[in-house]
Amino acid sequence: MTGRRLTSLLAYVTTATAGASLLTGCGVLPGTTGGSREPVTVMTWAPDQTRATNMPGMPAMAQTFARWVNSQGGIDGHELRILTCNEHNTTAGAAACARRAVREKAVAVVGSYSQNGRAFMAPLEAAGIPYIGGYGITEDEFTSPLSYPVNGGQASLVAGHGMQLAEACRKVSLVRPDTLAGDKLPDLLNSGLRKASHRSAIDIPAVEDAAEYTESATRAREKAGDEDGCVTAVLGERTQTFFDSFRRLPEQESDGDDGKGEQDGVRISSVLGSVGQPVIDRTGGAHSPFEGAFVTGWYPEASDQSWAPMRKVIREHAFADNRVDPADAGVQTTWIAYTVLKEVVESLDADRITATQIAYALDRGARIDTGGLTPTLRWKYEDLLGAPGFPRIVNHEVTFQVVRQGQLVAQRPGFVDVGETVLSAP
Repeated sequence: MTGRRLTSLLAYVTTATAGASLLTGCGVLPGTTGGSREPVTVMTWAPDQTRATNMPGMPAMAQTFARWVNSQGGIDGHELRILTCNEHNTTAGAAACARRAVREKAVAVVGSYSQNGRAFMAPLEAAGIPYIGGYGITEDEFTSPLSYPVNGGQASLVAGHGMQLAEACRKVSLVRPDTLAGDKLPDLLNSGLRKASHRSAIDIPAVEDAAEYTESATRAREKAGDEDGCVTAVLGERTQTFFDSFRRLPEQESDGDDGKGEQDGVRISSVLGSVGQPVIDRTGGAHSPFEGAFVTGWYPEASDQSWAPMRKVIREHAFADNRVDPADAGVQTTWIAYTVLKEVVESLDADRITATQIAYALDRGARIDTGGLTPTLRWKYEDLLGAPGFPRIVNHEVTFQVVRQGQLVAQRPGFVDVGETVLSAP
């Protein structure tokens, strides 16, 4: 074999090996685009296969989005490369994902879920990497200058939920995680209740990853009373477990469970992310214990036409991946977050995209049209809500929904602005 042929063979083997390592070792989804423009590498992380909340649909949606844009030549000619990471619902896991994003030169972390904001934001801030469209579960997502939230987080949901419940509930019991993040929920719910001169909710802290909630469910039902009482649970993935325990409580002397989100005269409710269409489907659809329940969401109901572009991409590029459920709030948030990334990269019109360029464009007032899924998004200083603990909220609108015949539908049309309600929370 000649020296030239040997050199060519070695070059081929080296290139093939490098390509394989990108796929199997680093969790990167290779694209199909070429050209002179450099690839754009981003990361999406979420917990999976843990005892608490799991969000496998978010990294899966990121990969689906990449397949779609790369099949069309990438984002403005840039191949989109996706790094995925399981943060395991631990501080160590979140920090490890953030350090990996830095190490592998991600220009942004997009559409991710973690309850460990302090652990992941510090490494990202040190490297200047923007955090775009996180799920909105931690305070750090609404305080860091490098975080660009696409929704109002749990703060807006819970404050809005108080407004929704004030119209129908005489007393309210709130069952929430006994965690630092959970400690903020009563004040937010009460700010919504107070807007209608409603009494404060009864606060019932509970273990976030419990196997059953009989004791908490009993107390919640007793405190809510049987005259227009409401029990709301905001426990993430364990909300379903709580309401299963609630459903199994011995009936009191009343009309019993009438199949309309009520038991013994008590109506149940929650917020998107703790209860959503996938949970309702899994628990019986129209015969689900959630039938008739109130739910506050960030976005239009899943059947709204505004989601048609996302549904088309999922249908054509998810390849029957059942993690990518278009009715899942994590999948929806990831779609919106990648919409932000796409529009910002296109606006830069540069051969090489950096984290600094993306953050600068967002800070300078890039306006993002999400096709009616949110208000137009912009993160200039004057757009920030400035609420204590949540200063970087720019989207403070929510939707009021209710479960009817097994489907989440609009209780009232359009969005409800809860900005003043969040601002009034202690």
